Amino acid sequence: QVQLVESGGGLVQAGGSLRLSCAASRSIFSITYMGWYRQAPGKQRELVASIRNGGNTIYADSVKGRFTISRDNAKNTVYLQMNSLKPEDTAVYYCNANLLIREYWGQGTQVTVSS
Repeated sequence: QVQLVESGGGLVQAGGSLRLSCAASRSIFSITYMGWYRQAPGKQRELVASIRNGGNTIYADSVKGRFTISRDNAKNTVYLQMNSLKPEDTAVYYCNANLLIREYWGQGTQVTVSS
């Protein structure tokens, strides 16, 4: 079992920055993929960024160059630094832990970007 708690969401103006945090209830050292997904109203949940336990990262094309995912295994925490935010980044952001045979989700944190 892995419990994930997101924090750091909020309301920000376009062009601003936010940093999301995802705290896990156990060590994430052995968790293959830690990721951030988002879901906007009326849309499907989509991958934003993912980081493998070896450090390799994947980003959605829409956030490349603006968002950075990182993981601190010592703190059992994954971060998503979001810069140059746009109104279309508005969504609920979810943390995901993918152990390949099972995955876990956080409860989500709202990010709203005003124009």
